[in-house]
Amino acid sequence: MTFNKPFLLGAATAAHQVEGNNIHSDYWKQELLPHTSFAEPSGEACDHYNRYEEDIRSLAEAGLNAYRFSIEWARIEPEEGKFDDDEVEHYRKVIRYCKENDVEPVVTLLHFTSPTWLISKGGWEAETTVEYFRRYTSYLIERLGSELNYVC
Repeated sequence: MTFNKPFLLGAATAAHQVEGNNIHSDYWKQELLPHTSFAEPSGEACDHYNRYEEDIRSLAEAGLNAYRFSIEWARIEPEEGKFDDDEVEHYRKVIRYCKENDVEPVVTLLHFTSPTWLISKGGWEAETTVEYFRRYTSYLIERLGSELNYVC
């Protein structure tokens, strides 16, 4: 079946489920608790963090033209107010590799997981989280927004 442009048909992932080694995430911490509800820790997952080129190539070869993926906040801001520009550059490479393979990057800025520092400050029930999330999203959009058509 052929779809007319600009129809997007793609695949989606969540950073924590595929990237691996998300050590600053609340889910990572929860997975390692003695009586966790998680069946197993995510560990390296499928190592998409390092194998994204292979994965995106496979997606394109399958005839898909979009990839919805999340940017892991805990990688971008592992400590409150301390942003990691190397991690931003990693996601920039993912975005650019999508485009090189005619795959539209569709970025989700939050997909379930949060930095552990945020959770220790009350998490999503704390009123201060609105400002923290605004700061994080502004930081990313300032750096990556010009390369994106779709942001969730």
